[in-house]
Amino acid sequence: MKNCLYLLLALILFSNVSYTQTITTEALNFPPPENPPEIKVNRANSPLNIDGKLEEAEWRSAIAVTNFFRIEPRQGGDIRYETEVRFLYDDRYLYVGAFCKDSVGVKGIRVQDLRRDFTWGENDIFGIALDPQNLKQYAQAFQTTPYGNQRDFQNFNGNTFDTGWNTLWTVRTQRTDTGYTVEFAIPFETLRYDAPEEGELVEWGVTLVRYARRDIEVSTFPDIPQSFTPYRMTYAARLIGIEVPPPSANIRIEPYTLYQYDKVETSSNTSDNGDFKLGGDIKWAISPRSVFDFTFNTDFAQVDVDRAVNNLERFNIFFPEQRQFFLENSGIWAGGLQQSIRPFFSRKVGLQGSFNAEPAPIQAGMRFTNRTEKQAIAGMFVRQGETDRSPVSNFGVARYLRNYGRENNIGVMLTHRLDERSTDLGMEANNNTTLTLDGQIRPVSEWDIQYLLTTSYDETTGETGFAGRIFAGNTTNKFYYGWVTEYTDADYNPGMGFVRQNDVIRHNPGGYFIWRPKKINWIRRWDPGVFVNFNHDASDPSSLQQASFYIFPVYLWFKDNSFLEFSISPTWQHINFEFAPLGLLIAQDNYYYTRYLIQYNTDRSKKWSLGLEYDFGQFYNGSRDRVAISGRLAPFPHTAATLEYEYNDIRNVGLEQEDLSTHLVTLGSRFALNPRLQLSVFYQYNSFDEQGRWNVRASWEYQPLSFVYVVFNDTEIDGTIDDFRGQQFVSKITLVKQF
Repeated sequence: MKNCLYLLLALILFSNVSYTQTITTEALNFPPPENPPEIKVNRANSPLNIDGKLEEAEWRSAIAVTNFFRIEPRQGGDIRYETEVRFLYDDRYLYVGAFCKDSVGVKGIRVQDLRRDFTWGENDIFGIALDPQNLKQYAQAFQTTPYGNQRDFQNFNGNTFDTGWNTLWTVRTQRTDTGYTVEFAIPFETLRYDAPEEGELVEWGVTLVRYARRDIEVSTFPDIPQSFTPYRMTYAARLIGIEVPPPSANIRIEPYTLYQYDKVETSSNTSDNGDFKLGGDIKWAISPRSVFDFTFNTDFAQVDVDRAVNNLERFNIFFPEQRQFFLENSGIWAGGLQQSIRPFFSRKVGLQGSFNAEPAPIQAGMRFTNRTEKQAIAGMFVRQGETDRSPVSNFGVARYLRNYGRENNIGVMLTHRLDERSTDLGMEANNNTTLTLDGQIRPVSEWDIQYLLTTSYDETTGETGFAGRIFAGNTTNKFYYGWVTEYTDADYNPGMGFVRQNDVIRHNPGGYFIWRPKKINWIRRWDPGVFVNFNHDASDPSSLQQASFYIFPVYLWFKDNSFLEFSISPTWQHINFEFAPLGLLIAQDNYYYTRYLIQYNTDRSKKWSLGLEYDFGQFYNGSRDRVAISGRLAPFPHTAATLEYEYNDIRNVGLEQEDLSTHLVTLGSRFALNPRLQLSVFYQYNSFDEQGRWNVRASWEYQPLSFVYVVFNDTEIDGTIDDFRGQQFVSKITLVKQF
């Protein structure tokens, strides 16, 4: 294994030398401009009707931005889908108007559904990113589809996304025979900017992006290298000429009222309960750089439910955060970029200890963030109420981040969790603390170096533990290579964090080439490569835990963005602990086996799409075949239905050489009258634990960010000693008012 690692490192170094001259000659990753382009913004002297038609005289007289730069499918060259963007402003709003040309008009539009905060990739998109404070490492982004879906998020350093950030703004669109038009109205109250000194001109960083999904064409203004996101604000243009109003008090309140009815049935008992609840959030922009959030009796009834997973690995499964209060500004916390070592993981808040699926009441919480060009300061405190399984808990986190150079930073973070003494539960009080040092170094645009060192102390065990992570990666238009090393000792225990595994040192080097053939029109991109995953004990580095190669000679995107992969994974396992995935007891021994994966999916932006995965080969002392099928039918954006099916056939595995078959079925559908009135239905059945779950959710956004929700949940578990069925009905009304 060591020889393999040395060989891989040599290949990476050789590839860097081989491509250096090519990269330099072709100037594929060009640096940010010393004199960014400027966009002059005109004042609108009469009110604008936000209808997406752009018919007012002010729009016709505004200066148009047209010189977009193509970054996909190949960098540079002629743009097929031209875009015209104009800017206006008045005393309350920044207006953005865009005409996105398409020769076939409505027939060429690709939009999968009308949900808010859609994901990038399968829709036509127009968007803008703003840096009103000229921080160069931060952006507020606003995006839409030809049907007027809204997507807003914050971005940090061009690569970390805060998708939980929702703010007040308006967009309307119109679809025509020659393309579609977009009209944004972004309130100045929504943006964070500094009041200009008398006579000082306002200059904001801005980037624009257009994604024409039919031909996978991504274009930006200004020019941004293909290997970066459109939110790398060091490349931003300057928005000039705006006479901004003085920053206001900018207080936003969001109260809610809720009625919840629960019914639980078992073989021996039936109980039900109905309850009203009041709560809400307050957001106060103390200054353009400082924001205070307060929440009380917090409720997340409208959040998507977690999907069931049959875990056959030796590692903990990472379930991402989905609750908006914790998603917002989540990119500021240390470790938020990865899923292995997180000193602070917000899913530990509002849940009953190890009972991950059971919620606990959040009585109150507050968060403060201050962000300037040089630094960021953040803090959060949440108090969680007692349940019949967990005591009252208090969660605190404090963060300081210092920026230096063009795109470098260093930070420190402190977390503290206090579980209070509970006589009813027979639990003594416990304190758990972590201290973390982390940072990012970007010596040139292509290189990212990230590091993290953290320690924990738990009062009950009296143990102090350590963990750390370092990553270095080089990204260009021709290749990627990088190396991750992670260390977690047996005693590291972040009481409000997450670790993938304790007592482990993990190395994960690897890379891939990026080939965009010019003479093979049906291939858009081919990325062959290899990664190594090598795990050994932290307490005994000579003791192997697991090692594998992920070799993918076939990793192809075709012209329409359909995809094909064939990969091989030779794997070494050393089992020296009690390990029983899905109840199959694995004998403590050494194992070597090889697995193979064939994966294909059609163009997922079409009215119907299909995905297939076949994962097969040896598995410990037996074999395992896994088949996964996914399908989507979206005849028009107002209706969409999805199907996912996973089948595992495990044979002659474990100490008893047992056989096991599992079926995991997931069905979903979404119906929308428009982007503001929607109904979604979700059903999942897992044959392993004979659990079936329904989630039905209707939502109506009756005014910007103000919703009516109606939610129904049904969970049924058969085949246990005491069969279980739980039903829940929730009706919730939220109101947003901004001052």
